[in-house]
Amino acid sequence: MCTPRRRFAISLVDVLGFAMALLAIIGASGTIMADEKLSSAHVLATPPMAEPGYLEPATDPVTGTPFTRITDPGQEMAPGLFCEQAYCTHRYASSQAWNADQSLLLIANGCAGLCFLDGHDYTPLFHRTIPNECEWHPTDPKKMICVGGNEIYLWAPLTESKTQAFFSSEYKDLQFGPYKGNPSDDGDRLVVRARNGQGRHVAFAYDISTKAKHPDIDLSRLVGENGYCGISPSGRYVFCWQVTADDTNQAYVFTVDGVELQHWSENHRPGHGDMVVDADGEDVYVGISKDDPDKYHVIKRRLKDGAVTDLAPFGEGQHASVRNIKRPGWVFLTYTGDKAELDSNPRWAPFYQEVVALRIDGSGEIRRLIQTRDVKNDYWSEAHASPSPDGTQVIWSSNWGKAGAPVADYVARLTWPEEEPRKAAIAR
Repeated sequence: MCTPRRRFAISLVDVLGFAMALLAIIGASGTIMADEKLSSAHVLATPPMAEPGYLEPATDPVTGTPFTRITDPGQEMAPGLFCEQAYCTHRYASSQAWNADQSLLLIANGCAGLCFLDGHDYTPLFHRTIPNECEWHPTDPKKMICVGGNEIYLWAPLTESKTQAFFSSEYKDLQFGPYKGNPSDDGDRLVVRARNGQGRHVAFAYDISTKAKHPDIDLSRLVGENGYCGISPSGRYVFCWQVTADDTNQAYVFTVDGVELQHWSENHRPGHGDMVVDADGEDVYVGISKDDPDKYHVIKRRLKDGAVTDLAPFGEGQHASVRNIKRPGWVFLTYTGDKAELDSNPRWAPFYQEVVALRIDGSGEIRRLIQTRDVKNDYWSEAHASPSPDGTQVIWSSNWGKAGAPVADYVARLTWPEEEPRKAAIAR
């Protein structure tokens, strides 16, 4: 889909479009406004901008959004906190980088373990090493939920205390996902992938508060090889991702008791996304489709029955995140590509190297947040934009327009004056 990025001059049309976009999406204070629709959006050219220094405040020249570079690849950010030269970034778009009260921010890639920063001013605080997969507890800011070996446990990074929640001699190689696992929005239920006594891959839901294990789902009977399994935000469903021999990505939806509800045999419809409870109280997967009839559209798909809502047209959408669980109703989309590509394809979604918030109700309401300036190079250079729990911050990665350059993390600060954060609806 993509062509090499080329240099371009900002034409009069671009300048006029830039001015109109500023009037449409930002106010005098840089506050994000809510009066733009997908149907009227147009391409915003990315003007030249020097890479900001480490922890130096900066402002996006197009959106007016304030942001900060929060990691310094190749350098010691604080005693004992080193960043790799190639990259120093958060885990992934659908993995929460902030703890529940946003006092801590986790850098997990390229930090020789886990680096914890202040969640507001981004100063480095401390470093920890732990061999297992851990995700922030969504309601307890002091804890992470960790899975590995034969156990599930709660871990407090600050004190390094550990509380075992589950141990088994029957199952081994327990994994949180792997890599794409999140707990339910109340933090009580998760899905674990493991090997049973016969050595077969199974998945099961587990309730931390009651120490209740739900029935096994035999993954060996599904088509393809399992990529991961996870719990839905409400805790009602188990979602499993399968990869077939021809690299088709299919999905299954089960009840927590292991009853199959859905088999999505289309390729990646959707994928590279995240799960959330929508305004109707339904668990949905929001992501990018890679199959007809909505190939390369952003879609929402209901877990219980597979019903699809088309949210955004064909475009360069790369990842979708709804980690903003305290401000539901919006998906944070990472767009890749370049301007030349969009100039040649005027019917595509008019976004490249940009983070866009999109309402998931199908209304097409958007907020244009920040330009990412990440040119395509490898996996680590992908932006993987991910919001904080209340949606007032968004973290992303960038090589700042230079393929092969060190990849740092950046955080943009957002203001949503017209609505108050809401608690996600959770109903089992």
